[in-house]
Amino acid sequence: MTSQGDFSSMHSRPTVADLNGDNHYTEVARKHWLNAAKPPKVKPTVVKDELWDKLEAEGFPYGSLLILETLQVLERYLWPGYSDASSDQHVLLLTTIINVKRRENLPAWTLFQDKPAEFSSFFRRILSMTVDLSIPLKVRTIMLSFIIGAFSSLDNGLVRKECAPLVSIALWQNLHSESAREDKLNSHVSLRKMWKSSGKRYDAADPASQAKMRFDRAWLYTLLLDFLNRVYETASGEAGKDNLLYCERFMELLIDLQSQLPTRRYVNSLLIDLNLLPALRLSPVYTDEDNGLFRDLHSLLRHYTYFPVDDQSGNQLSPLECSEARHKVLAKLQRVAFGKLEDKLKLLALSNYGALGRRDDLLSHLETLETDELVSLCEELGFKTQYPESSRVVRDRGFYLELMVARYEERPTFQESVKELTIVPTERTLYEPTFLRNETYNGSRPLAIPKLNLQYLTMGDFLWRSFILHRCESFYAIRNDVEEVIKQVRPRTLSGTTRFDGASRMALPIARPAIVEVGLPNVGELVPSIVRAEVILDVYRLAYGVRKEWESLRPNDVVFLAAAHPFSEDSEFSNGYSDAHSADRIGLRHLRAAEVIQVQDEKGKPLRENRSEDDEQYRPRQRRLILKIDAAAYEVDRQQLSQGNADIYDSINLIIRRRGRENNFKPILESIKRLTLSDVPAPSWFQGVFLGYDDPSAATYKKLSSRLKKIDYGDTFLDWQHLIESLEGKAVVPSEDLEGSFGPPYVLETSTSEPAEPEVRPSKKRRREQDGEQKPLIESVKVSTYKPPNNGPYPMDAPKRNTVRFTPTQIEAITSGTQPGLTVIVGPPGTGKTDVATQIINNIFHNFPNQRTLLIAHSNQALNQLFQKITALDIDERYLLRLGHGEEELETDVSYSKHGRVESFLERGTQYLLEVSRLAATIQAPGAHGNSCETAGYFNMVYIKPIWTQYWDSITNEELSRDEIVVAFPFHDYFSNTPGPLFPPETTRDEAVEIVRGCYRHIERIFAELEEIRPFEILRSAKDKANYLLIKEAKIIAMTSTHAAIRRQEIADLGFHYDNVIMEEAAQITEIENFIPLALQKPQNGKMPLQRVVLVGDHLQNSPIIQNLAFRQYANLEQSLFLRLVRLGVPTITLDRQGRARPSLAELYKWRYPQLTSLPVVEQSPEFQRANAGFRYDYQFIDVPDYKGRGESEPTPHFIQNVGEAEYAVAIYMYMRLLGYPASKVSILATYAGQRSLIRDVLTHRCKGNRLFGMPRIVTTVDKYQGEQNDYVILSLTRTLRPGYLRDLRRLTVALSRSRLGLYVIGRRAVFESCYELKDAFSRLFARPTTLRLVYGEFFPCERAVDAEVAETEMVSVEHIGQYVFEMTQAKIKALKEGAEALPAIEEIPNGADDDEGDVIEEDVPSEPEEPDEDLQ
Repeated sequence: MTSQGDFSSMHSRPTVADLNGDNHYTEVARKHWLNAAKPPKVKPTVVKDELWDKLEAEGFPYGSLLILETLQVLERYLWPGYSDASSDQHVLLLTTIINVKRRENLPAWTLFQDKPAEFSSFFRRILSMTVDLSIPLKVRTIMLSFIIGAFSSLDNGLVRKECAPLVSIALWQNLHSESAREDKLNSHVSLRKMWKSSGKRYDAADPASQAKMRFDRAWLYTLLLDFLNRVYETASGEAGKDNLLYCERFMELLIDLQSQLPTRRYVNSLLIDLNLLPALRLSPVYTDEDNGLFRDLHSLLRHYTYFPVDDQSGNQLSPLECSEARHKVLAKLQRVAFGKLEDKLKLLALSNYGALGRRDDLLSHLETLETDELVSLCEELGFKTQYPESSRVVRDRGFYLELMVARYEERPTFQESVKELTIVPTERTLYEPTFLRNETYNGSRPLAIPKLNLQYLTMGDFLWRSFILHRCESFYAIRNDVEEVIKQVRPRTLSGTTRFDGASRMALPIARPAIVEVGLPNVGELVPSIVRAEVILDVYRLAYGVRKEWESLRPNDVVFLAAAHPFSEDSEFSNGYSDAHSADRIGLRHLRAAEVIQVQDEKGKPLRENRSEDDEQYRPRQRRLILKIDAAAYEVDRQQLSQGNADIYDSINLIIRRRGRENNFKPILESIKRLTLSDVPAPSWFQGVFLGYDDPSAATYKKLSSRLKKIDYGDTFLDWQHLIESLEGKAVVPSEDLEGSFGPPYVLETSTSEPAEPEVRPSKKRRREQDGEQKPLIESVKVSTYKPPNNGPYPMDAPKRNTVRFTPTQIEAITSGTQPGLTVIVGPPGTGKTDVATQIINNIFHNFPNQRTLLIAHSNQALNQLFQKITALDIDERYLLRLGHGEEELETDVSYSKHGRVESFLERGTQYLLEVSRLAATIQAPGAHGNSCETAGYFNMVYIKPIWTQYWDSITNEELSRDEIVVAFPFHDYFSNTPGPLFPPETTRDEAVEIVRGCYRHIERIFAELEEIRPFEILRSAKDKANYLLIKEAKIIAMTSTHAAIRRQEIADLGFHYDNVIMEEAAQITEIENFIPLALQKPQNGKMPLQRVVLVGDHLQNSPIIQNLAFRQYANLEQSLFLRLVRLGVPTITLDRQGRARPSLAELYKWRYPQLTSLPVVEQSPEFQRANAGFRYDYQFIDVPDYKGRGESEPTPHFIQNVGEAEYAVAIYMYMRLLGYPASKVSILATYAGQRSLIRDVLTHRCKGNRLFGMPRIVTTVDKYQGEQNDYVILSLTRTLRPGYLRDLRRLTVALSRSRLGLYVIGRRAVFESCYELKDAFSRLFARPTTLRLVYGEFFPCERAVDAEVAETEMVSVEHIGQYVFEMTQAKIKALKEGAEALPAIEEIPNGADDDEGDVIEEDVPSEPEEPDEDLQ
């Protein structure tokens, strides 16, 4: 379902017609800045009369603001022309357009970096105008939004510099009394020192600076007093709406200030001192029943104000510390009450703390006091009771009572609040006003949901925010699915019963569920331990594929039982809501979640044990589902039934399922909820950086005491020259026992020393300056080597070696990843980040053989790519484990799943036992030694070790010759099957000894592996074997972030332990999914024992995909930990050499990565030097006009298609196939799922089943192709009215970086050339002709140089290229018939012709080509 807010917001964006038409703003732009060669001088009359006054008269419509922003009014007119003399309207218009950019998720601050002085002046103007009460409230709201944006962008140095003074300790000048301030200053030792330092800075400043400081410390306090007046205002009409919107925005600002420690430190004390929350609770704005959003914002502000955190240290307060602090203030209350008002408050003074924490009990104690006594008591307790005369705050008896109660009542902790929240929805939770408000978000008003900020108060705060937001996102998706199903089944009432006129493959009509068991509550709980129900499914009329989907429901899958009845005002079915947006309106009366326990056949037998009927011809009548119903909801239903309400289970008539990928919400929410309730920490060395408060570099290995001085890099360096090149700037010296250069393996020992101190002692001031400066360290590297041991005479014994010649930056990343601590690796397209991650894993495995490493990726595809590269390195496969269903897609002959690894262990054990039997036979040892791992172990101990010991002792005698060593070798017969002679004639004595040792290592490894396999002989159940493998044997465990979230508790409960986490695609994973892999084990002594966290990704490519606009833009749920760490300034290693694409193609996205260069291979390799056969250029933008009078279309919301571009893309593909391009080398990408579907349809119609063409390797969307590449990419941009989401530079970067040799972009030039953010990429594309240029007479592959001049043929339209391809096809068919050419070979296309269907492609011999459409001839 598309929400009205999302839909209207999307369609308000300006089209090409808007930007090129004759509307007022376009005409002003053309007249004053669009056609100017350089930024024109700003005319105040233009800004005021033609822009600002016009916008103000219209009420600042968002569509007009978007037009102005797209017309580059900020970049080309307003900011270049800004000065201190600029008018107020100029400043306000700047502010408004910056707000638009932030709302559109566009870069808002980069424009100001080059003019910091002007930005500071502009910011100060805004601050002074926000406190100018003569400015209309609607305009002040715009400025307030700008301030909110600034405080959300504290990672920007310019913004941080302006915001910091506004929330400094100088704010405490506004506390109501000196004693209140003294109490605060005495609470922490450092505060008084900071207060004195602030006073000294003020005293030492000049008059102008002092005035600025006075303004800074009074700015927020002034706004707060005005805000209190606003909430007590009772205006109606437009003035009332403007007042409410301003108050809501101001609440958003306060919540943002309170939710980050640097801004909260001093603000929180001021808000509490001002009695803000009690005053708001009593205000007319709060009590107005229509202002639900304001009340929800108040609750959120209250949550942060009283959050259990020490405002100064940032430490989360434990429940005990919270209790002690609360008891301390209650004790003071009782002392004051007993001392001042003993006669009236004696009972209060003697009450226990628990009773005083209840609001009603506390009020009953205070009701006996007169108003004057209440005021006196408040003053004695340190409350502010005096406000300015202009204040509208009503200070009556109710106000003072609320002050007292709000301060002393017991509040539930955030963990207690989370515990009460359900993780499966009912119709009431899905249609709560708060949820519906989130769905209709369009940016015009704030929301009462937490934001994922740059920093968090504590780990508990981070987990709480994540749980709330992910719960909202999950419920949003469920509501959409349920509404879509009800829309499809179309319920109607007939003769008093509900019938369904439609059908959905995701739902089936059912009779009343039979409740077969209601378990007694567990100890300490009120809800049943289990509610088991039985549902009968009528599957007789279902198509085979749909029936199989229902039968494939797995245990713990969530289904929904719905009461779907058409809406009518007097319906007997109702969920109690009357709101137009409620569930009743769409026909949903009730909804209950249930988990699948078992799927049974008609006879009640488990279906998975009876598969003989698995055939398309067999049509069973029924299937039986055994379900576990949500016990909490059932208990509520049972209580309502006992009160005389109808039994809702009588009205349930529909069962709804969801797709597997979308239906894992319950275990994920359970994992997040458990983490929130358990206070799981991050690793101690990482926690401060994770929360955003520590020195950003504090978690890197250079700052950790656990830094390794000596590392074995094994095969990381290919040769000495590679070593020297990679360690540029470091002093590389061989070890003392070595001279000159030598080959790998290399062991590097690093030492650092500071430069020598100058002999002359500098002044004290200079010493202070030097202490603040970063002194460059001199780093020297001592290189040693060793001879790798001979592991045996067989080829399988030889270690696998790395063949990648890593660049210096890649070596830096590998070094950092091998060291303890945090490593953040930014990998632009084609820079080999997967190879780097693989080598880090290899180094950790060999340097720390007892450590375990967890591999995490966003997608199975990325994880499989990483895993396949690991299997090619020198890592024994018995230590590799792949969890999750993606293991099935691994292109290897070995199964790496848990059960696959168990089977592999047992298979290897069988092979080794056969080897043991053969070894026993060669030494003539009687007995069945190869029967089991146990007997093999005894055989090793009794026979092999004594034989070897005796032999080894004999050959240590230096007098033994080489021939005597060979003759005495006891295992000649066993090693008689080696590929070559075991002891070549030319071997020396030392070489013979090494061969002997290698042979024994081979034998030792057999017995060592049998010892590891032995537990699998003892353990009986498959589950025990699999779990033993996970927690004991596997050293490298791979899974997706989703699998980690789903299985988190189960894995942790097994006692799983690991030391390192490496995340691939880390920038595509939501922040909580980044965190969960760090917490898959239980803390040891309250700490996580992780040693390394390596994040590999690219924040300049796609972010996590969040469907709901509110959670994506307002709550920032699409933020990844990777991006946040980059914003915080954590040191990153950016890989800077790409080896994927031609340098010319890399130029299309190099502007996003200024340091990016190309490896020699892409400049020198023949395939990169040759032109693309049949094409004049290796890349082109092809401007496609309307086809049959149509550009883009939208058959259903967000399902955007463009027939002309689809036809053009398929025509280019057919042309390439006719020239001999392999289908597997071509990918077709679209920017929208609707266009992907359309291109597939056209391909199926024109190419599928035709041996001349066939299907390309893949047809998919840009988003799903991140991390993939192909030689040739055809890209359809689809949009012809507006740029759409390609205005997000991250998606554009992905789209332009998927091809190696050729990229052909199909789109509408006018749409993309008008977009300021896209000009760097599209200016390069538009530098070449925008009509496709072909070269006649070439076939794949051609020998023409890529930059050679050649005659070309221009394709002017869709019809032109269609006719051209049609004629080529006719000529090809004719040549085939005459025998002049042969049909192309059938290609084995990898599974991926599309990204979610996996069609089987059948290729047939063509007869005649299909005639093109009439318009294509």
